[in-house]
Amino acid sequence: MKEDVMIRDFPLSERPREKLIFDGAEKLSNQELLAILLRTGTKEQSVMQLSIEILKHFEGLRYFKDATIEELMNIKGIGKAKAVLLCASIELGKRLANLKVSEKYVIRSPEDAAHYVMEELRTLTQEHFVCLYLNTKNQVLHRQTIFIGSLNASIVHPREVFKNAIRRSSASVICMHNHPSGDPTPSREDINVTKRLVEAGKVLGIEVLDHLIIGDKKFISLKEKGYV
Repeated sequence: MKEDVMIRDFPLSERPREKLIFDGAEKLSNQELLAILLRTGTKEQSVMQLSIEILKHFEGLRYFKDATIEELMNIKGIGKAKAVLLCASIELGKRLANLKVSEKYVIRSPEDAAHYVMEELRTLTQEHFVCLYLNTKNQVLHRQTIFIGSLNASIVHPREVFKNAIRRSSASVICMHNHPSGDPTPSREDINVTKRLVEAGKVLGIEVLDHLIIGDKKFISLKEKGYV
């Protein structure tokens, strides 16, 4: 019986690809994950059976991580294309396992925050409103561009600023935007937007630490100006 017929015989909820989509990859067995990578079996065996043969050969995943293309191709039903795909998947797994999470950037001052974005924002030809979301140690958890365009209180809505803070359990937020003219002098609209966000943050229990205006290699902190 051909492999595709056998897969069709599986209940929809038990087919590997469908299980991954609906239940998540972590719910799948090693055999099912291999079957997704292999996609097809042979005329003699289904992809599920071929997956079992691979796991038997390598004693589960114990030696699979060191499999070579030549060794994989010695398994009946594994050609060069499948062997290359499996080796690439193994290497990705190794790299992910060895990936070191870089130390989070800490904001200790307005200068730290400005330095974090200065080189990118100072050369932009449109205003970008950016938020840094911090944890209780003032480490940057996430950076998000909220909108692009002229600053306006009706556009910079607190909902857009704070939804990411809530999603990421941020303790505080630093807002910043650039002035394409290079002059960071705050406008009346800058000040109004800042006050509105500060008040919204108080209601939500998420502090707005500062609002920086980025110019050309210079900046102004609205906190230092007394508006935060």
